[in-house]
Amino acid sequence: MSWQDKYIRDYSIFIRLEKSLSVNSQDAYLSDLSKFFQFLEMKYPGLTPADCSLEELRKFVQWISESGLSAVSQARVVSSIRGFYKFLKLEGIVEKNPASLLETPQSGRKLPDILTALEIEQIISAIDLSHDYGYRNKAIIEILYGCGLRVSELTGLLISNINFKYQYLRIIGKGNKERLVPLGSHALNSIKTYISLYRLKGKIQDGYEDFVFLNRFGKHLSRVMIFNIVKSCAENANIKKSISPHTFRHSFASHLVEGGADLRAVQELLGHESILTTEIYTHLNREFLVDTIIRFHPRSNA
Repeated sequence: MSWQDKYIRDYSIFIRLEKSLSVNSQDAYLSDLSKFFQFLEMKYPGLTPADCSLEELRKFVQWISESGLSAVSQARVVSSIRGFYKFLKLEGIVEKNPASLLETPQSGRKLPDILTALEIEQIISAIDLSHDYGYRNKAIIEILYGCGLRVSELTGLLISNINFKYQYLRIIGKGNKERLVPLGSHALNSIKTYISLYRLKGKIQDGYEDFVFLNRFGKHLSRVMIFNIVKSCAENANIKKSISPHTFRHSFASHLVEGGADLRAVQELLGHESILTTEIYTHLNREFLVDTIIRFHPRSNA
């Protein structure tokens, strides 16, 4: 067995069993690792990852940059290499981790589109409650915005994972990582109304009894259906922005940060593995920052 195959085998076992990463994440990590091995074979024949220094790793980052990968993809590759070297250090294969000082390329990431609080109120108010699905759709919007869920977390939400007494959701997010998300009063009341009065009106298919949001066939809603519901709700409210379920997650996080929430708390609520992902929501508007200085800085007033 070559050293490449051995590293791939051992690391794949580690990220599957120890890190509990999803299949897609495992594939991405191993693909990035293959790029690194390809680079070593081309540029440094005979050199193994255990022999690499920070200099070789930096040249690898330069190599993937010159290959045409986007800045976002480059950042992901660097993250994968960092994770791989943490594994090598944990296993005692390397004494020092050269990847700990490896810089992440600037992603140039666009700030996500968000909705204002008024626009969200307009969307909710425009939902037609004259039919039963209106209450389901209202609960969907309230949960997306009030809890900041990913669309996959929403479609997989179970009644058994809702604590109505203490007002929180138990969410199984990316990599099967569990987090608790508080339920605000609007979201709580909407989901209570939908479940108690409207959800049971149709026949529920076997195996779907615990899913919160159901379609007219008694099965859980698909991702596509959630996208269509969100788009329809926005159009009914005459909102011209390009809106997806993720827009409500962005709005949830942005409004928390703008309101002064601790970034670590927002990271926990969103289920982000890295605080760097959450930092995108620190794009506070200028008026808010100016107001903060005027109100709290001791030398801001004459």
